[in-house]
Order: sequence, then structure tokens, then C-alpha cells
Amino acid sequence: MPLSKDEERILSEIEQQLYESDPRLAREVAETTVYTDALHRLKWSVFGFVGGVALMIVTLSTSYLLAFVGFLAMLGSALVLERSIRHLGKTGLEQGRRSRKTVSFRDAFGSTRQKMRERFERGESGRN
Repeated sequence: MPLSKDEERILSEIEQQLYESDPRLAREVAETTVYTDALHRLKWSVFGFVGGVALMIVTLSTSYLLAFVGFLAMLGSALVLERSIRHLGKTGLEQGRRSRKTVSFRDAFGSTRQKMRERFERGESGRN
């Protein structure tokens, strides 16, 4: 449902006031998406997982305690990684359900199948 002219004017005034009163917050809100936090956690959890594995491998022959700390870091990072991936998946599904342009599974693969068939047919006609 589109906004009326009056609602659009009020919204732009509120936005302008936000930029004037707190530009840092306005910039942060403009740059932040639903995916930003999950992607940030995803990046750091991958880094933590790799670091935990490296710590565990390097220290396994010298100190079992440090190797266990590496294992715990790896395990914690794997849990955060899994939660971040789930969050991204849920968010993607939510946006897909709300979208008016949602394509059915059959339509998506049907068009791909048709494109592949056309490419294959073009390839055969070019060889003869």
C-alpha cells in the first residue's frame, strides 16, 4: 500500500530531523541491514574456528590443556557459525515470503531447464 503525499512528507521530515540531530546514528541505520549482524558474526566465527583448529593442532603435542582450549574455541565458533547461518536462512525465507515477486520452485527450474535446452540446441546447430 503506497503512502499518501502527506505521509511521505512527514516521513521525509522525520528523516531530515534524524540526520540533523544525530548524523552518526542516521548513517549507521542507513548502512545496517538485516544481514549485517549475522554476516559480521559469521566472519568472526569462521576466523575463531580456524584459529581454534590451529591452536589445537599446534599445542596437542606439548600441552593437552592448551589443545583443549583450542578445541573449546573451535566448538564455540562452530556453534556461533551454525546460529548465524540459521539466522541468514530464516531472514532469507522471511523476505522471500513477503516478496510479491516470489517465483515457485517449478518456475525457477523450468526457466533454467529451458535456457540449458536452448544453449544445447545452439551448440548442436553450430557443429553441423
